[in-house]
Amino acid sequence: MIALVAVATGALGQVPRLDEAEASAKKENKLILLKFSGSDWCAPCIQLQKVIIDDPAFVAFANQKLVLLLADFPRQKKHRLSAELQQQNDKLAEQYNPKGEFPYMALLDANGKTLHTWSGYDKKLSVADYVSTINGYIK
Repeated sequence: MIALVAVATGALGQVPRLDEAEASAKKENKLILLKFSGSDWCAPCIQLQKVIIDDPAFVAFANQKLVLLLADFPRQKKHRLSAELQQQNDKLAEQYNPKGEFPYMALLDANGKTLHTWSGYDKKLSVADYVSTINGYIK
């Protein structure tokens, strides 16, 4: 399972820090998808990952158009983040998700400007809906 998650997130061009995401987005002419998740406790976060983010059609789209930045907030001791990563995620939350909503995604340009946000997981939205929304911001 862990290997599958590593492969899936790697396939999406995931980077660990905002500055790296911005640099990659500028270099590759991509947008940044910042996803706030509680990967080990938030059922809607897990569903969003499983149904949308891990869908092969979304993965293919994301590989071409997005840099994925994950801000995870696990609760279980065995999933505890390093102090550095926790601090980084806290800063991302202060800037992009001050209400502390989960799941929450922000579509950013290569300079970190918010273009669009999704709050919660709406089961009525399909992969095609997310792709269509994101495509609306691609120049």
